[in-house]
Amino acid sequence: LPGLTNQTRLALLQHFPTPEDVYYAEAEEVLLTEGITREQAILLENKDCAAADRILADCQRLNVNILTLQDAGYPNRLRNIYDPPCLLYVRGRLPAFDDEAGGGGGGPQGPARQRVSCAEKLGHGLAAGGAVVVSGLARGIDSAALRGALRAGGTVAAVLGNGTDVIYPPENQYLYEDVAAAHHTRAAGLVGEYPPGTPPDGRHFPVPNRILSGLSLAALVVEAPERSGALITAGTALEQGRDVFAVPGPIDAPASVGCNRLIRDGAGLASDAWDILREYEARFPDKLRREGTQDAPPVLGYQARQKTEPKPVAPSVSLSHNNLSLTDDQICLLRTLTEEPMLADDLIELTGIPTRRVLSALTVLEIEHLVTQHSGKRYARAVNLTE
Repeated sequence: LPGLTNQTRLALLQHFPTPEDVYYAEAEEVLLTEGITREQAILLENKDCAAADRILADCQRLNVNILTLQDAGYPNRLRNIYDPPCLLYVRGRLPAFDDEAGGGGGGPQGPARQRVSCAEKLGHGLAAGGAVVVSGLARGIDSAALRGALRAGGTVAAVLGNGTDVIYPPENQYLYEDVAAAHHTRAAGLVGEYPPGTPPDGRHFPVPNRILSGLSLAALVVEAPERSGALITAGTALEQGRDVFAVPGPIDAPASVGCNRLIRDGAGLASDAWDILREYEARFPDKLRREGTQDAPPVLGYQARQKTEPKPVAPSVSLSHNNLSLTDDQICLLRTLTEEPMLADDLIELTGIPTRRVLSALTVLEIEHLVTQHSGKRYARAVNLTE
């Protein structure tokens, strides 16, 4: 039922002996549940099961399994967090998380090549060392960690912020299919708390963080600007009593600010997969091994099948002739920008131009297709400059 929060559902399941009792309860009985409001109790007077029947039919058609809190297969590791999802939609076969060393990775979306390569190598190393790799399917670092783990023949779980039948982002279609198909040879699956057909929505994406960290023993942050979803995941992991590891970076790199602060505040430093796995070797002596944790992932499978489009040649713009009537601020920003996305704050610091003027100039340059805006308010030059 729309309008009921996960906490409300959990309170109802705790108050009543079974979900069936919740269904048949009168409003006055429902109001005895701790924390519930009269408006929510009124919502439960709706006994129409048509929406639930549609979800069940979709799950059967798409071969999606449902795990509820009452099922034996529901991971205890996740059941014991503060706000466990009442049910999980699973495509594939989930690993036995309670008996495995699992690590969840995270970082911002985007194509920062060095960090993506690092995430892929760490994902490969963790899987080769015997750990379960839990990650999202977002662009960049999340996807890279899963790719590396799959190339190592490892056990993986992808946590989604949309329906398990919805491929997002579209360019990850092959990776999505690889994760879904991997369960034929080993435990692997796509998991989330949204029913089939649920489209991607920005409001959904922070929600799966608690599932990702809840299924893991440790959270690994590969890249984290000062404000990023990766830091939210790390914070959630700490709240759940999980360990946090971070990959260090240059002290003057904006993308490394979060990682370096996590390490300063007590997070484990991860320079390779064994830096993480050694912490759990005594707990899982028959599962974890050092061999292979520092190997580079092979270029096979998913990458070989990935359709790559040739990178278009950027048009050239002459600043000496200034046919576009650019202002001094716009010219300065174009000269400062590169093909790699940069934060607006960094541009302000590098150019010395006041914030208001920088943001105004970037807006005009974006309208003129001279720069492109990326996630996290980062900007990259979209043209080649000639003097």
